[in-house]
Amino acid sequence: MENRMTKSGLSFENFNKQVEGKDVSLCVLTNKAGAELVITNYGAKIVSLMVPDREGTLRDVVLGHISIDDYLTSGEPTFGATCGRYANRIAKGRFVLDGVVYDQLAINNGPNSLHGGLRGFHFRVWNMEQVDQQTVALQYIAADGEEGYPGELTVNLTYELTDANEVVIAYHAVTTKPTVLNLTNHSYFNLSGEGDRYIGDHELTICASSYLPTDETAIPYGPSEKVEGTPMDFRTPHEIGERIDADFQQLHFGKGYDHCYVLDKQNQELSLAARCCSPKTGIVMETYTTEPGVQLYTANWLNESIIGKNGHPYPERCSFCLETQHFPDSPNKPEYPTTVLRPGEVFRSRTVYKFLAE
Repeated sequence: MENRMTKSGLSFENFNKQVEGKDVSLCVLTNKAGAELVITNYGAKIVSLMVPDREGTLRDVVLGHISIDDYLTSGEPTFGATCGRYANRIAKGRFVLDGVVYDQLAINNGPNSLHGGLRGFHFRVWNMEQVDQQTVALQYIAADGEEGYPGELTVNLTYELTDANEVVIAYHAVTTKPTVLNLTNHSYFNLSGEGDRYIGDHELTICASSYLPTDETAIPYGPSEKVEGTPMDFRTPHEIGERIDADFQQLHFGKGYDHCYVLDKQNQELSLAARCCSPKTGIVMETYTTEPGVQLYTANWLNESIIGKNGHPYPERCSFCLETQHFPDSPNKPEYPTTVLRPGEVFRSRTVYKFLAE
């Protein structure tokens, strides 16, 4: 077993290690179409995802590393990760809940707290059990007070690789005290294949008529703004690189796209959020979610210093993220959909990345 290899060339042996006294390992899911999804319980991360292109050739479409050691030392720890307790940013690392001030969140992104703190869920070793050939279940229990957040939080997460080449991510969480919660998957996609250097030619559609403009520290002002007439408009297909360097303040702030789009939906139904296609491979990714928003991030802060799978350097804009989630800084903005979870309530969320070829 130690020398087994995945279709994407990953060695099981390179992921067999103890981290903080817990065993880290890989889990491989396969379907009837021959696709392959590889998960590690370190950060509940997607390590590789092999899907067929228009010629039927399997291609790995997510960035990542070849060993657990690389994940532990990487300059970008969120490759494929499950981010929490609060994905995205909370301004100044503080919020008020039921009259209690919580101001001990880590300041780890400019003046703000990002992705749950210095040791958010993407740095934790989850419990993992393979349910069947196409499903894996993971669990993490965050202690009351961990990273400054109240309540013991139990998160259950499943990944399923369906025969329709869908990656289905289902979240379930309960808490012992009122808390705030925002979970997302932070995979970096390149539909031309991991190692391709630029996603500017990818054609993207986002089902959103408005987005959340931010200040220079990536915290939303508050009210959403219409995308119409701006480089933020992806209601109809546009190449990602078509307007990414436009003289537009929001793009200057983030060196490209790093914004939460307010999806055109009323309720929590599972609905289409985005569609993206590579002209090189014909691989199409459709993103569906029950969440109210999706953060588009175009890997603006990667640089050649990070070496990923197959020895590929990862330069800026070599990938994109579609992080389905609630809105950034929601705990400080009561006009946003609530991220509060209380004892006796159950948090449920579902995201589907569906892969096609044309």
